[in-house]
Order: sequence, then C-alpha cells, then structure tokens
Amino acid sequence: MSYKVKDIKLAAQGSLRIQWAENEMPVLKIIKEEFKKAQPFENVNIAACLHVTKETAVLMKVLQAGGARVSLCGSNPLSTQDDVAAALAKEGMDVFAIKGVSNKEYYECLNKALDIKPNITIDDGADLISLIHNERREVLKTVWGGQEETTTGVIRLKAMAKDGALKYPVVAVNDTPTKHMFDNYYGTGQSTIDAILRATNILLAGKKVAVAGYGYCGSGAALRARGLGAHVIVTEVDPVRALKAVMDGFYVATMQEAAKLGDVFITATGDKDVITKKHMALMKDRAILCNTGHFNVEINVDDLKKMAKARKSFNENVEEYVLPSGRRIYLLSEGRLVNLAAAEGHPSSVMDMSFADQALTAAFIAKNYKKLSPGVLNVPEEIDVKVAKLKLQSMGAKIDILTPEQKKYLSSWQEGT
Repeated sequence: MSYKVKDIKLAAQGSLRIQWAENEMPVLKIIKEEFKKAQPFENVNIAACLHVTKETAVLMKVLQAGGARVSLCGSNPLSTQDDVAAALAKEGMDVFAIKGVSNKEYYECLNKALDIKPNITIDDGADLISLIHNERREVLKTVWGGQEETTTGVIRLKAMAKDGALKYPVVAVNDTPTKHMFDNYYGTGQSTIDAILRATNILLAGKKVAVAGYGYCGSGAALRARGLGAHVIVTEVDPVRALKAVMDGFYVATMQEAAKLGDVFITATGDKDVITKKHMALMKDRAILCNTGHFNVEINVDDLKKMAKARKSFNENVEEYVLPSGRRIYLLSEGRLVNLAAAEGHPSSVMDMSFADQALTAAFIAKNYKKLSPGVLNVPEEIDVKVAKLKLQSMGAKIDILTPEQKKYLSSWQEGT
C-alpha cells in the first residue's frame, strides 16, 4: 500500500463523510453484498482516475469488497476532497490525490496509479487511457478493458477509436441511460447551481444566466437556474438541441448576443474556446463566468488574463479580472469543473446509479474481457435494467409488469385496428 494525500490526519473526518454517502447509496450497498459473495475481482488490479469524493470512495470500497486491488488518483486538480483521500489511504487503499496539485504533480499521481499494472481502468475524462497509450504503453500488456464515465472522455475515446489508436476495449458508461439521464441532467444541474451560490452567494432570481450547450448537463443547469427565478439564455451549435431549448421555453441566441445580456455564464459543451476575448469584450460589469464541462478549456482563461489590467482573489473560488475599461469579470474556480471545485459535486443519491453502473461494468469486463475487441462499447442493457430496478426499489416505487398477451402484441405485426 502506498499513498500521496494532503494529510493522513484528516482520515477521521473523511470516514464520517464516506459513511454519510453510503447511507444515500442503497443500490451500491446491495451490489457490495453481492460482490462479497461472488468475488468477481479476485486477483484483479483496478486503476481508477476519478474525482476523489465521498461518493467515489463508496465505489472504491465496493470494488475492494469484490476482491480487487484498487489504485485511485484524482481526475481533476481541484476536485479532490482531501479528507476522503486520507480516509481511503488510512484504510489501506493506494490513493494519489491532493486538491490543488500542479499539472506536473497531477500526472505524477496518474503514473503512480498505473504502477499496479491494472487489468481494468476506470476513467473520468480519459486521462488515464491517454497516458497509457502515449507514455505507459507497457501497461497495455496487462489491461483487459476500461470504462469511461463522462461525455468529454467518451468524445476523446471515439476520436481515438476512429484513428485506430485505441488498443483495448472501453465501455462508455457515460452513454448509458441510468448514467447520463440522471447524473448529467439532475446531478450536474443541481451541483452547478450549488457551486455558483457557494462561491458567490448571489441572488439568481432576476439574473440573466447564459448556458452554453443544451445537452444533458447544460439543460439540467438551465432548468435549475430557471427554477430559482433566473432568465435563461441558451447558446448552441446543434440545431436540434437549440430547437429543443426553444420549445422548452428558453431564449436561444448566439454567444455573441448572449455576451451582451448575461450576468452569469455557464459553459457545458465539452469543446474549447466557447467563451473568448471577443465575447468578454462585450460583457457587462461584474459578469460571472464558470465552467461545468470536464476540462478547463471552454472559457479561454489566457484571453482573460491578457485582457485584464489587474487581478484580485476574493476567495479560493472567485477571482476578479479588471479590464482596461474598468469593467470587472469574475472567474470561478479557474475555469475548471465548478461543481466539484467550488462545491461537493453531485448528490450521493444520483451517483448511486452512476457508480452502480461502474461497478457492474467492471464485473462484466472481468468476466468477458477475452470476448471483447478494442473500441468504444456500450454498457450491456441488463446492467441498466438492474440498476433502474434496484433504484426504484430503494425509493419505494413500483411498476407494472406486462401480461403474456401484451408481450405477444408488442412482438407481433399482424394485429392492427
């Protein structure tokens, strides 16, 4: 066992937070008991590059209960919860994560996580997979398969697969319904607004909030902002998503137009340079910028730094940039993933489903890796169905069951009007 954490003395507090998350994650609790009996990861090494939060800790303990040796590193320099990392290290897990690490230290942690020569990789942003393919190719000899849990990572992996660069099978957990329809929509929506309020304590009611991107993450943030009384503007490049936003009752505009109107800007596209100097030059005094996409490329922070004649930090998550005109722009969490940098990320209850998908997908890989080919794969439908059923059960919800006659009708074509 080895670790690199901020302070091992934080372990007691971290353990309490993990216990709190466990109480909100009943599906993972059931899977943990199944894994204890079945031991699907006996003699299996798993390297995970994830946001090191109390919810992630619950997943790691579930994998351990199934027999795995787990090595965990952070997937974002600002998303690690130091007390949680300390608690896992204290319990004997290999953990390499400290909040606020430099870019160099970040990759040192990733390399440490790979030193166990994993059979399975779990990624949030595909940094681990990218590192293996670019610098740690010896790890390809031991890896059976991997999994990716965020939109940005899946985009990178599909690009790798298209170029023929992806050398092992990776399951796109992000793309499965019980992940993106709930985690991305409800989780990102709530946690993004939570982060903005924690960092600034502004009143959203009456504000103009511009949301860039109307996928599951952006539409969730738009919904929650409107729920707090904000006037929401949506920017998009996809005509179908833009049309959906219009029919959901939002004002749809270009970023060039939104830049003149917005009080708060939220980027959620997965692409770079969504907000650049040409937009910042049009923004009103005291505009607030934040990003809820995985990488800190959506807001061009270099442009902002070059434009500013002065900078001042109000707290660890709010920095003021004063432009030559005297107008001020506030950047939250360095343009990094705001919901994890300025808040605690998604609520445990919604991560219960996402991490149940992760746990069951890892077991699927361990059992079936010899049958899988390199590329980006879908989560098996039976995993989705199981997770949904267990979540409904934990919430006390019941659903109907098709009768034999109904099943026959749905599978036939002869019967009509």
